[in-house]
Amino acid sequence: MTHLWSIIAQAAGQSATSAPTSAPPGPPSPNFIKSFLPILAAIGVLYFFMFRGGQKDKKKVQKMLADLKRNDRIQTIGGVRGTVVDVRDDEVVIKVDESNNVRMRFARSAIKE
Repeated sequence: MTHLWSIIAQAAGQSATSAPTSAPPGPPSPNFIKSFLPILAAIGVLYFFMFRGGQKDKKKVQKMLADLKRNDRIQTIGGVRGTVVDVRDDEVVIKVDESNNVRMRFARSAIKE
């Protein structure tokens, strides 16, 4: 019961009669940066796995588009497969059907593989 009164007195800003005059020092408060270091490390790992892999794939696709040449087999983002006949600045002409000599033009950005 006296312990309850000492807590109430301390909350009110008064000292309790049965409370010790000097309390032993508690454990030091944790450093702000040290407490958030694991969270920051987890965010860094997530960034590495989520965004770094995408950037790597994007560079691979850009290199493939830059190295397109005649007779390469490609597929467009729409699923059309064919053989490269002509490569221009921003356009690629592909042959879709060998027997009827059907050719189609696509933007370079429309090529997937």
